[in-house]
Amino acid sequence: MKTIIKNMVLSLTIIVVSACNANNKKHKQEIAIKGTVLETNMISETPEIKVALLLDTSNSMDGLIDQAKAQLWQIVNELSYAKCKEQNPNLKIAVYEYGNDNLNADEGYLRQVIGFSDDLDEISKSLFSLTTNGGNEFCGKVIETALKQLNWGNQKDDLKFIFIAGNEPYTQGDVSYKVASKLAHQKDVTVNTIFCGDYNQGISTSWKDGADLTHGNYMAINHNQATKHIATPYDDEILLLNKKLNKTYVAYGTQGIAKMELQAEQDSNARSYNKANAVSRTVSKSSRLYKNSSWDLVDAELEENFKYEDLKDEQLPKELKGKSNSEIKTYIQLKRKEREKLQKSIASLNIKRRDYISNESTESKNGLENAMIKAIKIQGKTKNYSW
Repeated sequence: MKTIIKNMVLSLTIIVVSACNANNKKHKQEIAIKGTVLETNMISETPEIKVALLLDTSNSMDGLIDQAKAQLWQIVNELSYAKCKEQNPNLKIAVYEYGNDNLNADEGYLRQVIGFSDDLDEISKSLFSLTTNGGNEFCGKVIETALKQLNWGNQKDDLKFIFIAGNEPYTQGDVSYKVASKLAHQKDVTVNTIFCGDYNQGISTSWKDGADLTHGNYMAINHNQATKHIATPYDDEILLLNKKLNKTYVAYGTQGIAKMELQAEQDSNARSYNKANAVSRTVSKSSRLYKNSSWDLVDAELEENFKYEDLKDEQLPKELKGKSNSEIKTYIQLKRKEREKLQKSIASLNIKRRDYISNESTESKNGLENAMIKAIKIQGKTKNYSW
């Protein structure tokens, strides 16, 4: 039980689902918006990594939420290196908060912050929107809710994860974690538990049992440990390339301008920690996982159902209004070439950056990030995932 209101959120559940069929190539994307919840429903045969993160947002969890916000881009970058046979899997992330007195008691003091989405800016925004307040942490209830609300799919090759983090007994609430574990087993979802505190205390309060029942990993972290970012000689150049990268986006449609502003806002949020974290976000933005076809013409053009003939003049940015389809196409192709060149430069610098970081530090790795990546890699091997 916690009672002090703060400006950060700690209850998140991450669910990762990976489909590993090397022959799958086609996909279709739909965006569903329900109030403040945005979910990307992919009808896809491409391998996928779906992550649902459940975080405890009660008062004592400020450090956990801080880690989630500060380490998001490192986690995304590590997942971008994943391979499933010869394919590069897609990534979706969902976020739930639980254990917060500001949430509806009848619903178990929990809330879906964002459904499965591949919009990394929206995911970052959802993390930075979290605030903490004392409450009751019902682990079984939030796991059951995430399992029922989210679209897990039924492909047998998919790899599905839930990550739940908190520091109160795992047994609280009117939904038994054992019942929730059975449901997870039925849906082929692995539940990984992250106890924020002493390892043995987590065992005695059933966090390890919760993971064991679905063959997941039990981990204990120091959630108050500050995230460690290592500066490198390549950071300034990467950040300069980020500014150029942002200029290759061509906003269109009803949400284009707002989405471009959101992109800039999340750049600023990443910088609010330090330069190295902003660099990690830039690396994510240059990766295949940063997709913005809903508002950026350069990405949209790559969609299977995209047609220049469908574009209306009022949807276009000022520089393209009144232009012919041929002129618009030429403009977009020039932007694409510019973006691809910048992405290659960032990727090349990032290789040097990663080597520098690996040689520079022998200290313990960041808590939440290390716990998640370790579990994903171990369990991913069962579905032929490699890094």
